[in-house]
Amino acid sequence: MFYELARRYMFGRDAEWAHDFALGNLRRFANTPLSMAWSQSVADKPVNFLGIDFKNPVGLAAGLDKNAECIDAFGQMGFGFIEVGTVTPRPQAGNDKPRIFRLPEAHAVINRMGFNNKGVDNLVNNVKASKYTGVLGINIGKNKDTPNEKGKDDYIHCMRKVFEHASYITVNISSPNTPGLRDLQYGDALDDLLQSLKNEQVDLIAKHDKSVPMLVKIAPDVDAVQVQQIAESLMKNRIDGVIATNTTLEREAVKGLQYADEMGGLSGRPVREKSTFVVNELKRITEGNLPIIGVGGIDSADSAKEKLNAGADLVQVYTGFIYEGPQLVKRIVDAL
Repeated sequence: MFYELARRYMFGRDAEWAHDFALGNLRRFANTPLSMAWSQSVADKPVNFLGIDFKNPVGLAAGLDKNAECIDAFGQMGFGFIEVGTVTPRPQAGNDKPRIFRLPEAHAVINRMGFNNKGVDNLVNNVKASKYTGVLGINIGKNKDTPNEKGKDDYIHCMRKVFEHASYITVNISSPNTPGLRDLQYGDALDDLLQSLKNEQVDLIAKHDKSVPMLVKIAPDVDAVQVQQIAESLMKNRIDGVIATNTTLEREAVKGLQYADEMGGLSGRPVREKSTFVVNELKRITEGNLPIIGVGGIDSADSAKEKLNAGADLVQVYTGFIYEGPQLVKRIVDAL
């Protein structure tokens, strides 16, 4: 009931204003009696993934809490894990506003935020200040003005900064809102990046005496041949896991709707089928030897089960969470 009222209020306003308003209140009231507005008890449905014990398989996807400002509040909602970021070495403003658009008829969102964040040092300080003790993923990227040929330097910089504070690290090479970023998903560019990051991960494990798995987040806009090539590169470079998928540039499913022609990544129900295809292909190609987190169009217990049945070990929500609220986490976990 509370979320219904809150959503009605926020959906009547600019999408980014509502986003900032919600995060501001979650941050402000997370450790006060007012947190009862969103706190809930969610059943334990333990999953061991990459050697990490998750209390349930439903996580919050990266992008909602870019600066790790609301970890405590999201933890109170019963998520099995939380992923923050994408964070870059230096703060950056992102793309020009407006840059978030709701498509409620399709339970979808288009965003072209562009890795807007306050920088990796700010994120690390927020993580250190939080009271959250659950599984925390940190999603890292490169600054917009860093050329692709130097992109691995940005990823390595972020990895060094977040390593001792993360349960796992996600390498984001699939956002459509940083020019040229998706080029890093293919061929020699991908192999070079992954090899460099793997070498760095090995060094950091030895330095900190702590194992922190590394996952790569990929796009849904790939065909079977491209999935095969990406999977082979991930396996060859001994990457620990994959997150499938990010947002899509495809617009066929929302054709004719208001804002459908806005630039940016489309998330929510319209990406469900594409991301499930990628999950299924990854599972088939790697014969189940590459751990997978499935994300894209999950807004119900049935859509979560679809990802798990396709081969995902865990799932994440983002746009479905915006439309359905914290109860979505409980509904999915209760149905598993």
